[in-house]
Amino acid sequence: MNTREKFRPFAPAALIAVAAMWGLAFVVMVDPIQRQGVNDFLSFRFIFAVLLLIILRPKVLRQITGEMALKGGAAGLFLGSGYIFQTLGLSLTTPAITGFITGLYVVMTPIFAIFFLKVRVNATGWFAVILATAGLLILSFNGLEISWGALSVFMSAILFAAHIIALGAWSSKFDVYAMTTVQLSACALLTTFAAIPDGITGPVGGNGWLVVLFTALFATVFAFIIQTWAQSIIASTTVAVLLTTEVFFAAFFSVLTGTESLSLRVIIGGVAISAGMYLIIFTERRMSA
Repeated sequence: MNTREKFRPFAPAALIAVAAMWGLAFVVMVDPIQRQGVNDFLSFRFIFAVLLLIILRPKVLRQITGEMALKGGAAGLFLGSGYIFQTLGLSLTTPAITGFITGLYVVMTPIFAIFFLKVRVNATGWFAVILATAGLLILSFNGLEISWGALSVFMSAILFAAHIIALGAWSSKFDVYAMTTVQLSACALLTTFAAIPDGITGPVGGNGWLVVLFTALFATVFAFIIQTWAQSIIASTTVAVLLTTEVFFAAFFSVLTGTESLSLRVIIGGVAISAGMYLIIFTERRMSA
């Protein structure tokens, strides 16, 4: 039994811990990104994450091959672009709404499979897509006013779905740690270039630095090592089921910390999106059984 398989029983708990860290990150990032700027915050987050990975395992640089750099870099660009849109959306809307709409990547993934992998989706699958889309519309419109924050987060969900497809196709071929380093290096380069035009601003105050370090170490380094490892040994659908708990952690921590109170509109929209997510997952499992 290889090292990856040896720790398979711990994968579910590890992925739920990742979802909890991401849900908490939505809440703690709200103030820092308003004071520092979206791309500046992300640049520091990913640069620190890459430096931590290299410091913890310097030999990782010798493990990076041309093929890994190409494929890991492509996956990282999807991921980094997703984070830019997600964090921009978080600066314009609430943590709970950001969490619910981010979860739409679970619905977007099978839609991508239809067009790129020629996979057929049955009536139940399409109903799940319609249900999730209805939830998105409920969260995106407040009366006749459209929420650009919600639409920005929706774009991030599309990019995260592309990242999951890329990671599912390539992660098993490469060393987990090195593949994670390549992906996050691509994220660091992308977000830094995006921050340059307006001038790069560092974290503001002690809280700003603490949030950058928290998201770099726990919500980035640990989280993506775990996700890359998990997708190399268990089904992507199972990974998706566990990671969608991020949606509920985001809402839970948001209410727990007093960041927001959930309105009826957010609850209805969130329930519709969540129902769509789990319905599409159930459909995938039945089709693959």
